[in-house]
Amino acid sequence: METEQKPPQTIDDYIARYPEDVQAILQQIRQTIHEAAPEATEAISYQMPTFKLHGNLVHFAAFKNHIGFYPVPSGIKVFQDELSAYVQGKGSVQFPLNQPMPYDLISRIVKYRVGEAQTHAEVKGRKK
Repeated sequence: METEQKPPQTIDDYIARYPEDVQAILQQIRQTIHEAAPEATEAISYQMPTFKLHGNLVHFAAFKNHIGFYPVPSGIKVFQDELSAYVQGKGSVQFPLNQPMPYDLISRIVKYRVGEAQTHAEVKGRKK
């Protein structure tokens, strides 16, 4: 989908590169993540939209036939049963563009990752 362009600097830049139908999905995923993790901040990392909370929380990206969602391996493992219908990697899942996007599942995964991030930050803070 993308043409030769310089890397995006913001999530808005990233989303603007795609057709309107894909932009709408990307914006809804962005909104879903914001609602599930209101304290997280936006960034571009690995040339993908990224939300950070005490480090990388989740990434997502558009591809020709799917949306890649990257909640790290623990976010995949905990929701394995619900994600079993989707193509997966160690810390990623592919949501096909020709199927309804599982926004509720994305929200629950993000909330789980927020809990992990907060616990990790608390433990790290106690060690100092």
